[in-house]
Amino acid sequence: MRKNYKWLHVLIILQLFFNCLFGQVSGTEMFYKVSMERAPQHYYHVELTCNNLKEDSTDFNMCAWTPGYYEIIHYEKAIENFHAIDDNQKEITWYKPSSNVWRIANKKNRKCVIEYDVKATVLFVGNVYVDEQRGYITPGGLFMYVKEDLNKPVTIQFKPYEKWPSLIATGLDSIPGKANTFYAANFDVLYDSPFLMGNLEQLPDFFVNKIPHHFIGYDIGNFDKAAFINDLQKIITSGVNIIGDIPYTHYSFLSIGHGGGGIEHLNSTSITMRGENVMQKEESKKSFYEFLAHEYFHHYNVKRIRPIELGPFDYSKENRTRMLWVSEGFTDYYATLILKDAGLINEADVFKTYQEHIKAYENVPGHLFQSATESSMETWSGNPFAKSPEEAAKTISYYDKGCILGLMIDFTIRHETNNKKSLDDVMRILYKKYYQALKRGFTEKEFRMECESAAGGSLQELFDYASTVKNVNYPKYFTYAGLAIDTVSKALPGLHSGCTLAKNDSAMFVRNIEWNSPAWKAGLKIHDVILQLNDSKPSPELFSEVLNKTGEQSTLNLLVARDGQQIKITIHPEIKYEKSFTISKMQNADALQSAIYKSWMRN
Repeated sequence: MRKNYKWLHVLIILQLFFNCLFGQVSGTEMFYKVSMERAPQHYYHVELTCNNLKEDSTDFNMCAWTPGYYEIIHYEKAIENFHAIDDNQKEITWYKPSSNVWRIANKKNRKCVIEYDVKATVLFVGNVYVDEQRGYITPGGLFMYVKEDLNKPVTIQFKPYEKWPSLIATGLDSIPGKANTFYAANFDVLYDSPFLMGNLEQLPDFFVNKIPHHFIGYDIGNFDKAAFINDLQKIITSGVNIIGDIPYTHYSFLSIGHGGGGIEHLNSTSITMRGENVMQKEESKKSFYEFLAHEYFHHYNVKRIRPIELGPFDYSKENRTRMLWVSEGFTDYYATLILKDAGLINEADVFKTYQEHIKAYENVPGHLFQSATESSMETWSGNPFAKSPEEAAKTISYYDKGCILGLMIDFTIRHETNNKKSLDDVMRILYKKYYQALKRGFTEKEFRMECESAAGGSLQELFDYASTVKNVNYPKYFTYAGLAIDTVSKALPGLHSGCTLAKNDSAMFVRNIEWNSPAWKAGLKIHDVILQLNDSKPSPELFSEVLNKTGEQSTLNLLVARDGQQIKITIHPEIKYEKSFTISKMQNADALQSAIYKSWMRN
């Protein structure tokens, strides 16, 4: 969606548009038309007009992934009915040299039109979907590209389904005077600008520093929408205050329907939500707001403040980096501070959030096997749900450890500079120097250099924590801000089996097993069906009753069904020890510690 607030901006867009129309832009020119007459059958139809083709054959490629979602998706599998014609309306021969490439035999400096259908049945923020009610487009799942022309401008025109209003929500700029027509300076911008259309609800626009922000969604539910928009404006304002600049002319939140998850984009973010599910209870509302703050802050930290590997992209394969602990982890770190600054959470909420981040990786075996940089690199390595319990147990989340590394780097910079500088200064210099001035991402070496420059000295130990599995000295860094942290292992109540059970109709089955736990050692497997528990009919209540006993003779005698066989398994539950990592304020903080705490907590 677009409202034209600046006439100069309009004139620039008009000039670029006419340049495209009249051949003043060198290279292949791409003009897409998207229609959806078969929306009820979940189909988009795409027509791509290409002028000025430079070679005797041209490869049209489908993306293998989309920015913001670090997993191969194979969009090419949804393509049907591909064909191409030349400027004399004659069919052009084509074949597929690989699964995601269509090669046509065109002639140099000539025009061609290719057409294809896209089956859009996956309702997910990283894919394409359409039905009678709405359409959502992740551009990488709809628009083919020519590799040599990824830096060329693109025009997209939509013909929405006949039963829908004309509103199309997107972070792209519309072309004045052209209905439902949008412009992207290149394919990196296009692929980072999803579209949402259909029977949508648009909440009142709000402004931050005179820049319009929109929230548009499908079936977003019943809740206090005026209060929500007021809170969202506070979140955006707090996020902007960290960097001090807004690099876009408009920003849109696109809510595509029910579900979970979100993906950040250059000038927008795609989310799923159901208002009454997330806004009625205070805890769920705080969690949802932190999710929105995270996705919004990404337009700085990953889209503009970014590792050099994250753009320009190769859309045919993985784009690996060792620095997602910064891109994702620091964004998690700032999301919490943004909410605190906005007045939407309190100090106890801040402590609890960071405490949970530490527990999420320190209380699992993965922290002994995988570093934050390794976790960043390995995020492309297949579906995490397909990993065995042992494989999964030997990993950590770069979100969690990266968040706490950001916190400790922040505390250290504040401590070493007598609270004159912070991680905020690092983020601002990365934005101004690399994004605005050099117009590129930063290397690992450059990132460390900027952090150490802000601190005025070496941060060797902290960067070792990022790239190794060394034990982290949390009290040292939390003390800088006058905070205590409990790192003593304590026994948890009851006994621990290491397996999680679930109920399906009348059967109980094993949903999950922790690696190296009593259940794992006993040979229990995921999906085993529990037929008997201690010679009785299995139930969650009986399972809990046994585990809540503390006697040394407590056992779980199971009869399970697996692959058509019945197997007896005996589990010997154990006492489990964990660290709480409870964060609290020190009673005897000195002047510097108190000053650091106050400014860090946004008081």
